[in-house]
Amino acid sequence: MGNGSVTLSNLDGAARQLLIEGIEKSVWLLYGEMGSGKTTLVKQLVREIGIDSLVTSPTFSIVNEYSKTDGGVVYHFDMYRLKNEVEALDLGFEEYLSSGNLCLIEWPEKVSSLLPNKYFEVRIDNRDSISRDIYFRSHE
Repeated sequence: MGNGSVTLSNLDGAARQLLIEGIEKSVWLLYGEMGSGKTTLVKQLVREIGIDSLVTSPTFSIVNEYSKTDGGVVYHFDMYRLKNEVEALDLGFEEYLSSGNLCLIEWPEKVSSLLPNKYFEVRIDNRDSISRDIYFRSHE
């Protein structure tokens, strides 16, 4: 598993590296404790892709959609408040995953049986109050 240590001051470089490493995958699973920086990382990833939209956690809507200048979209999911996988199915989660668009999924463990076999995994561990260790790998 690849890894790197980041702080807010070098988050842009980490996001660029992750985009290079995960370019082949449209489904990204973002693991980390509450407050580890998953949404902050998503904000930077979206910025690096060239999207100027305001990125917020989709905690209450489950999914946010960000439009790319080339007409594509990026979907950002926060599954934390999901009661069960049926709720994900009801919102069309499988269609989002099969769209070919980039899907960034926080708390993917809540929908583990619905996830595809091919994905890019990102794990964020708190090193201290300002530093994080990021681990990543592709799954075929």
